[in-house]
Amino acid sequence: MSDPATSGDGGVKSPCIGTCSLDSSDLCVGCDRSRMEVARWSSASVAEKRTILQRCVQRRQAREQSAQ
Repeated sequence: MSDPATSGDGGVKSPCIGTCSLDSSDLCVGCDRSRMEVARWSSASVAEKRTILQRCVQRRQAREQSAQ
């Protein structure tokens, strides 16, 4: 089974879900990427994209914990 975070050619899929709006911290409310990460995505290496995705997961977890 393939990793859902990667495309068939080994590239990393964008976490964008089409809910593109920045919060007061300049983070996208849809994918949890910063403005700079969104801008960098198309030219980022696979390693950079994976790092960005990990940051997104950490931000989402932190947001969910603070909401509790």
